[in-house]
Amino acid sequence: MNNLLLGCIADDFTGASDLANTLCREGMRTTQYIDTPGANTKADCEAAIIALKSRSIDADEAIHQSLEALAWLRTQGATQFLFKYCSTFDSTRDGNIGPVAEALAAALDTAGVVVCPAFPTTGRTVYQGHLFVNDQLLNESGLQNHPLNPMTDADIRRWLQHQCKNKVGHVAQGAVNNGTGAVRQALDKSVKDKQTLVVVDATTDKDLITIGSACSDAKLITGGSGIALGLPQNFRAKGLLSDAGQSFRPQTGPAIVLAGSCSQATRQQIEHYSSGPKTNINIQQLMADKISVQSVAETLPDDGSVALIYSSAAPEEVKQLQSEFGTDTVAEKIESFFADLASFLVTSGYKRIVVAGGETSGAVVSALNINAFDIGSEIDPGVPTLSTKGEKPIAMALKSGNFGAVDFFAKALLQLQ
Repeated sequence: MNNLLLGCIADDFTGASDLANTLCREGMRTTQYIDTPGANTKADCEAAIIALKSRSIDADEAIHQSLEALAWLRTQGATQFLFKYCSTFDSTRDGNIGPVAEALAAALDTAGVVVCPAFPTTGRTVYQGHLFVNDQLLNESGLQNHPLNPMTDADIRRWLQHQCKNKVGHVAQGAVNNGTGAVRQALDKSVKDKQTLVVVDATTDKDLITIGSACSDAKLITGGSGIALGLPQNFRAKGLLSDAGQSFRPQTGPAIVLAGSCSQATRQQIEHYSSGPKTNINIQQLMADKISVQSVAETLPDDGSVALIYSSAAPEEVKQLQSEFGTDTVAEKIESFFADLASFLVTSGYKRIVVAGGETSGAVVSALNINAFDIGSEIDPGVPTLSTKGEKPIAMALKSGNFGAVDFFAKALLQLQ
């Protein structure tokens, strides 16, 4: 009997593992799939997450991929659906969050759909419709310098309205403070007001659980991984959860850390790293084809230490490179390099891989032809251990650029084994 309850669509690979971490920790048997599985694949889990690489592509293509994922999840028997995006709402004025969310809502014939990127554990909160990173407005937190999706407005209602065809609503903190019934009543009103998407305030995990409870019968929910905190309990209350354990398989042997993110958090983690040699990939030389996978591989240690290979740079340097070579050209070159390097190392017997950066993680996972992950324990908030399925598993950690404490890399390497 198929027991899939929650069908999830994530717009990048690290975001998918972030969500998987939340659902697994809250008691749902969870599998993370890489891209939409084939028609013959059967979901043997309670929560299935399809990880797409749709955050920064053309909006029409993102919609197509997301609807394809939704169709597969519906055939597997899911009764509720979640569209997961970044807790910093990474998108441009043209999309892709709004267009994808509206398309999913239309396909499911629903409205009054929650939009809540809040993740208080990592400092992301929504108040009066504005997204904060710790005590700073989103557009003053450094995210305005994001190389692909610069966030220049913290008002999520206004940002979404640029992206959406239909009206965007808002449920304020006061309603959330008044509990599940008040939130549900506010969402019902938004349906009457013909608001397809509704930004909901949340400043604490308790708020997210309240919102999740209010969405017990919702067809579609959207948000960061935090919005999933209250969903497993809805299924548990109906006697549908197994509360099964984790299926992660740890690995020993050679390991590598690959960092392609330029976020402040990742740059601090690189500076702090001391478990092995660090190699900075000079982008100017990479663009000129003066750096190859083979030349970097030849520098890797054979004394048991773990090398860190990184291309991370300060925002002003990134802007200069983008101006010189083109934003897409630089991104594609870096992603291709890390993808080829990871493939070479796995072929050479590497069993543990830590990756920093959503785009970099997507490139690496695609290059390794990984179809699905089993989920393990949490390394830092939002980042679990992962292991590939099959006879020769690889243990991995895929970290969003902004996530993790300064010692994340060392902790990840330890937990993967």
